[in-house]
Amino acid sequence: MIIHYSFPNSRSVRVAWTLEELGLDYHCQHVALDKGEGQTAEHLARHPDGKVPVMEDGALTLFESAPICRYLAEQYGNGNLLPESAAERAQVDQWLSFIVTEVEQPLWLQAKHKFALPQDKRVPSVLPTAAWEFQRALLALERRYQGQETLVGETFTLADIFLTHTLTWAASMKHRLPEPLAAYRTRHADRPALARAMAKEQAAAEER
Repeated sequence: MIIHYSFPNSRSVRVAWTLEELGLDYHCQHVALDKGEGQTAEHLARHPDGKVPVMEDGALTLFESAPICRYLAEQYGNGNLLPESAAERAQVDQWLSFIVTEVEQPLWLQAKHKFALPQDKRVPSVLPTAAWEFQRALLALERRYQGQETLVGETFTLADIFLTHTLTWAASMKHRLPEPLAAYRTRHADRPALARAMAKEQAAAEER
């Protein structure tokens, strides 16, 4: 049984979404980060920074959403979420890297300096720069996205999971998305597997 360590409304939903898209059986284990559970010795043995997501699959333990999802798709997907063509797999990896390093990071910088960091570590003056960096990343994205259904080829892949999640995060932070990207986000955010993933993570939290 795959164990998915999660916290609602965090990057862990990417892993739950991937698991749901692949139709895999898994146990969702809530880690109460807001109550300090991430910093217990038990969880630090799973994730050295005490965060989520973490996945356990037999003897394998992985942290960080991109390698977890990449492993799941490669190990269990049979071509689902990760194309069989080496060239298209490389394009998925290209987009995962771009999304995580360029599109997501300005959002996380804003989140840290708005609420995630301790009050005395927040620097509000960085917020306009982070917002500018995010809009710059969107412009770069727009140069390659011309309204197509999916980022790579003609099928839904991990790249679409990560971009949809990141754009949804941006929308929740009141960033304006260009219309083609807003439509892309809305379309993929309606996938039933995402609804199931969010519900499962929430249910695991409520059980605690």
